[in-house]
Amino acid sequence: MSEEINDFAGEQDDDALFEHHRIVADKGQSLLRIDKFLCDRLPNASRSKIQDAIHNGFILVNNQPIKPNYKVHPLDVITVSLPEPPRSGEVKPENIPLNIVFEDEHVLVLNKEPGMVVHPGYNNWEGTLVNALVYHFQQLPEMQGNEGRPGLVHRIDKDTSGLMVIAKTEVAMMSLARQFFHHTIERTYYALVWGEPKEPKGTINAPLGRSPKDRRITMVYEGDMAPYGRHAVTHYEVIQSLRYISLLKCRLETGRTHQIRAHMKYLGHPLFNDATYGGDQILKGTPFSKYRAFVENCFSLMPRQALHAKSLGFEHPVSKQYMQFDSELPADFRAVLEKWEHYVTYN
Repeated sequence: MSEEINDFAGEQDDDALFEHHRIVADKGQSLLRIDKFLCDRLPNASRSKIQDAIHNGFILVNNQPIKPNYKVHPLDVITVSLPEPPRSGEVKPENIPLNIVFEDEHVLVLNKEPGMVVHPGYNNWEGTLVNALVYHFQQLPEMQGNEGRPGLVHRIDKDTSGLMVIAKTEVAMMSLARQFFHHTIERTYYALVWGEPKEPKGTINAPLGRSPKDRRITMVYEGDMAPYGRHAVTHYEVIQSLRYISLLKCRLETGRTHQIRAHMKYLGHPLFNDATYGGDQILKGTPFSKYRAFVENCFSLMPRQALHAKSLGFEHPVSKQYMQFDSELPADFRAVLEKWEHYVTYN
């Protein structure tokens, strides 16, 4: 149900794909939409999940990408590949400390540290948030079709810090997933970006999808590609202008993989030190060596994209009371922001 859950399949940082299923259509196969064809043949596969996989390029027919309305022909060879190899077994519990902001018998709100992967996957089977959750909490619910990710109704990227809500019961999971689906959960992020946007406030409404050239990158689909992208909307507001960089508040309306990072790149203002989207280069400023040394020092202080999930608001699944949470910027983010404030004041 949740858009966040739908985007889980494409979260991995590695661009390799591993074949999970290979199906050859019969000689007498009648023309049938591929989502319906695969629903009948794959366990736990819903039509929406299959369509998401097609959008992400995980399903090929005769080694070629296809549209969700493609109709299977006789002897078509259909492959389903995913960013992680087939794996069985339960998630290993690990005693990893959690920064818990709020907890009751239904939900848990925590502040994720930068560098922590949210759930196990290829190259990251241990040390994830989910490994910690299964250690500290028993019998967390799982969304159908997303087994091995107990409690999760959304996620944030490995090197993004900030607030997440975890479902502790089935009732909570369904309620939160429904709120994500209907865009009623409030999520704001603080981001440091290169340059100063022309407009102090704005909305980026641009469909997103995986880059055909590099699956690790999300990009805006324009022109003929637009119908293949997934609806994505980000609202932004400039909080502070610091000559060569800006502090933005971004509010997510949808929750696509790398949404803010890709949308800000599209706007011409990549996140500061975002290596995936070109922000780890000096994109604004002077050619002087003193300035270059200053920026490189900032990169060292915050060796990740400057993005923090600052606030989170949702309706409690049981009491129906609206709950609002806010978080402080982490130490590395604050340190870099303070250095820039000092730089523009005295230079």
